[in-house]
Amino acid sequence: MELRLADKLWLLLLAVIPFVVWAMFRLEKRFSAAFLFPRMNIVNGLPVKPGPGPLAVSRVLKIMILVLVVIAIARPQWVKSKVKIFSEGIDIAVALDISTSMNAADFQPLDRISVAKDVVGEFITSRKNDRIGLVVFAKEAYTQSPLTIDYKAVGDVVQTLKTGSIEDGTAIGNAIAVAANRLRSAVGKSKVIILLTDGDNNAGNISPLEAAELVKQHGIRIFTILVGREGPVPYPVGKDMFGRVVYQNVEFSANPTLLREIAEKTGGKFYTAEDGAKLREDLQKVLDDMEKTMFAEASTREDLEELAPYLLLAALALLLADFILVLTSARRYPW
Repeated sequence: MELRLADKLWLLLLAVIPFVVWAMFRLEKRFSAAFLFPRMNIVNGLPVKPGPGPLAVSRVLKIMILVLVVIAIARPQWVKSKVKIFSEGIDIAVALDISTSMNAADFQPLDRISVAKDVVGEFITSRKNDRIGLVVFAKEAYTQSPLTIDYKAVGDVVQTLKTGSIEDGTAIGNAIAVAANRLRSAVGKSKVIILLTDGDNNAGNISPLEAAELVKQHGIRIFTILVGREGPVPYPVGKDMFGRVVYQNVEFSANPTLLREIAEKTGGKFYTAEDGAKLREDLQKVLDDMEKTMFAEASTREDLEELAPYLLLAALALLLADFILVLTSARRYPW
C-alpha cells in the first residue's frame, strides 16, 4: 500500500497561508472595537475562560481549514494494490500498395484504393489488443506508423493516403523488408505482415522471395492479398468538358503466383479480393489463422482511493465548528 499526491505542485499554496494569516490579524486589529463596554461593572461578574480565548481558537481553526483544502486540491491517493494486466494480441504490420494502378475502378462504384483504405481502416480500428503498424509502398516503401495500440491514430493516417504520393512502381520486396524491420524487435510470438497489392513486383532493390526468406528466419509470417481482378479494368484517364471522370479499360500486370509463394514460404496464406466484401472476409480469415500471445509490456491497473473528499469533509466540519464558536462563546465573553 502506498500514499501519494496526484497533483503535488498544488502544495506550493501552503507557502501562501502565513501571508493569509498575517492579513487576517491585520484586518482584525483594524476593525476591532476599541471600547466594547461603557462601564466596567458590566464585565466584573463575567467568568474568566481558561486556556486560549475563542478568538485564538477561531484563528487556529481557520488555518487548519486552509491547510486541509490545499492538501485536498493536491489530490492525496491511497494506493491499496497494483494489478498487472496482460493484454493478448498480435504484432501486425500492414503493407498497403498506393501505386497509381490502385486507382482502377473495378470495385464499382469506387476504385481499389478507396475500398482498400476503408476496409483497412475498419480493420485497424476494430482491433482490441493487437499492436499495428502501417507501411505504404509504390516504387519505394516507407513506414507511416510504428507498432502501436493507438488504433484511431493509425486509422486516421490510412484515410490520408493518396496514390501518386510516392513515385510510381510496385516494390513488393522493399515493402516486406520495411514491414519486417518494424516487427523484428517486437516481443510477441505472433508477428504478421499483411501485404495488400494489385500488381507485380517491378521496382525496388530487394527480391520479394529473398525478403520473404529473411522474414521467415525472424518468425514472421506474411499473408498476401491480391486486390482487384485480373484483365482489363476501368481506369481514370482524365475528365470531359463537363468535369466528369473519363474511364478506359486498361490491363495491369499482376502476379498471384509470386504472392502465393511469398505467403507459403513464411507459413502464411494467399487471398484474392475482387470486391470490398471479399477483402473484409480475407482480413478476418487472416486474424482467425493467427495465434495470440501475451505482450511483455503489460499495463498496470491500480486499486486506489481518493482521500480529497475526506479532507474536504473535515474542513467543512471545522468551518461549522468555527461558525458555532463565533455565534456562542465569542458573543458571550470579551476577547
